[in-house]
Amino acid sequence: MRPIFKRIIISTILRDQVSGNADVSSYQLSKAFMQFKTLTIRMIKDVMQLLLGISFATLGLRGFLMPNEVIDGGATGMALLAREITGTKLAVWLVLINLPFVFLGSQIIGREFAIKTVLAIIGLALCVTFIEVPRITEDKLLVGVFGGICLGAGIGLAIRGGAVIDGTEVLAIYLSRKLGTTIGDIIILINLLVFSAAAYLLSVETALYSMITYLSAAKTMDFVIEGIEEYIGVNIISLKHVEIRNMIINKMGRGVTVYPGTHGYGRSGNIKDTNVLYTVITRLELSKLNAEIERIDKDAFVVMTSIKDTKGGMIKKRRLKH
Repeated sequence: MRPIFKRIIISTILRDQVSGNADVSSYQLSKAFMQFKTLTIRMIKDVMQLLLGISFATLGLRGFLMPNEVIDGGATGMALLAREITGTKLAVWLVLINLPFVFLGSQIIGREFAIKTVLAIIGLALCVTFIEVPRITEDKLLVGVFGGICLGAGIGLAIRGGAVIDGTEVLAIYLSRKLGTTIGDIIILINLLVFSAAAYLLSVETALYSMITYLSAAKTMDFVIEGIEEYIGVNIISLKHVEIRNMIINKMGRGVTVYPGTHGYGRSGNIKDTNVLYTVITRLELSKLNAEIERIDKDAFVVMTSIKDTKGGMIKKRRLKH
């Protein structure tokens, strides 16, 4: 390992483990190098996702929404509405409106999130100001749909990169904790105020097209964040747990976790020791799993729950040996 990399690793990963000029063993150095490599790869992925997010958001704003005087919901919608009313640059309002949300984010999420968010918002403001994008269409319906898709993709990619370019979600998290309501209710209330202001200050037609933009952006953002596959967590309680476990591993190519458990008072009326199986599958595989479980044990108790995201483990289907 080159001395410069060694100094970087010691001053970052091992700074709390090494005092003064103490020697570092090769094992410590190797382990720290792997951690450093993982952190570096994650940072590069985050930066790439933030840059893509800023690019998509810029396309949505400059190519669709701004030339046609259509707004969105949330903080971006507030900035667009303020631009239409005052005639000042959108970049100024993007920064001013999102600054309080950045401060809230640093308090309830963390400093790293706040730093990334500041950089992302400044990057978006600069791109909106200096990058020229021609008007793509004048059809308000197309503007609402495709402008929302671009903006939603940008916001979703920014969130995957560990930041936000629209601080409404941060405010919703903060208010939900203070008021005891759900995040969704807070977001709906904020957007209701934004669209009501748009209807009063601009026009009812603009507000209606803006609602289409928001719905399109929200659905696209969910798709980008959650991915194309929706995962289902499945708990299976059965006396034939060994056969079901082998089926999940060998026939479906999925991983399975086994918990020790005890049968309560079920159909058999007896209390017996058994194992509880837990696996994660996609929605498309749910029908096949249910059919296979019913073939093995019709009396098996199966509980299914939706999962937003997964990490690690045998999530992607492995290649089966025939």
